[in-house]
Amino acid sequence: MPPSRPSPSDPVVSGATYPVALGFLPDTVAIDDPDHPGLRRAGSRASAPYAGGSVEVHRCDATDWVAAGGRGPDLLHGGVDTADLSGLASLQRTLAAVRAAGRLTGSDAASIRGALDGAVLPLAGGGDVTVLHVAAEGLILRSAGPNRTSAADDRAGDMDGDEHGPATSVHADQDVSGTPLVQLMDGRAPELFRHDSPDGRNDTASLMLVNLWIPLQQVVAPLVLADGRSVDRRRHQLRYGLATDSFLDRDDDMTINDIWTFLHDPAQEWWFRSEMDHRSAYVFDTCSTPHGAGVLPGEDVAATYRSALGVALDAVAGGDEAGVARAAAVLGRIARPERTTPALASALAEMADLLAEAATDPRAVCGGRSAEWSAASVEARDRVVRRSVELRAVVSVGA
Repeated sequence: MPPSRPSPSDPVVSGATYPVALGFLPDTVAIDDPDHPGLRRAGSRASAPYAGGSVEVHRCDATDWVAAGGRGPDLLHGGVDTADLSGLASLQRTLAAVRAAGRLTGSDAASIRGALDGAVLPLAGGGDVTVLHVAAEGLILRSAGPNRTSAADDRAGDMDGDEHGPATSVHADQDVSGTPLVQLMDGRAPELFRHDSPDGRNDTASLMLVNLWIPLQQVVAPLVLADGRSVDRRRHQLRYGLATDSFLDRDDDMTINDIWTFLHDPAQEWWFRSEMDHRSAYVFDTCSTPHGAGVLPGEDVAATYRSALGVALDAVAGGDEAGVARAAAVLGRIARPERTTPALASALAEMADLLAEAATDPRAVCGGRSAEWSAASVEARDRVVRRSVELRAVVSVGA
């Protein structure tokens, strides 16, 4: 018998929630949807607002599945669950290699698709899903530094080139009645896929279009997902036209991808896992489940420590003892958070210890201890970078 799953009205486990910052669409940019009377959308389809003023940050109480003893929403009812990937040996080898290299090659992507094709994935909430098809597009590696800084160079903001940064606004990745599904499936997607939309739902189909989100490491910037039962879809779920011509090679009639964005409401219930690696994955409804990268309490401290260690590493490389001491002085200017996740608290303590050593004995850090201290600092800085692999698949589900 699967573990009991709480409804949105069940009490949250004491000590399991954290105030996590999430980005939402501001109500000021929502307009009436001319094609769907009674519903709204995020700007006109051809020129939807993007980034900047189109993101409004709210601190939402998000429940940690780990601290809650594994109780939380499941795939069929809440739209999200976790799947066990540990038994897929070839997949684990590839993901470990991607984590070590910090990049995803075409060969890696092919290996990941091959390992998942036909796989039966056990779900934490009971039952399993069978992977029937892995989408040709959308298999990517994302990286994120703490507090929305770049994983590469500590600058806040979006990443450049082929890098994929975190999803800074809560969204769902596909309107089941929109592009490209309407073209690819001749408009039959709503009857073939389970989904929950503002203007219709299907909770009887045996097929579901899902995202598989696989963390390689995620001390910071965790993916945060809503229990779908807590979302007022007609009031807070809005159609959004996402232009894809800058990152996807599609025919002209499919360059605008029809997705969903969301307004914030205090009744929404949010979930994340504070400890998770590539032995498991989130499985969630591509057409329905609100999700986005969150910012945990203490990520601002992690960003400052990470930047200070970077400056100190440069000073050590140049034999600059005074520069090392100046960089380490940040410890006296910023305090660690009173409460954050155990994983982030451990990472902060590790960086603080390295900075304290640099502050008290910069001569040793630049001299006999330089190789050991530098290696430990590089590893500590990397620990607070979130890396994740994500892809899209069609799965069969049990009723």
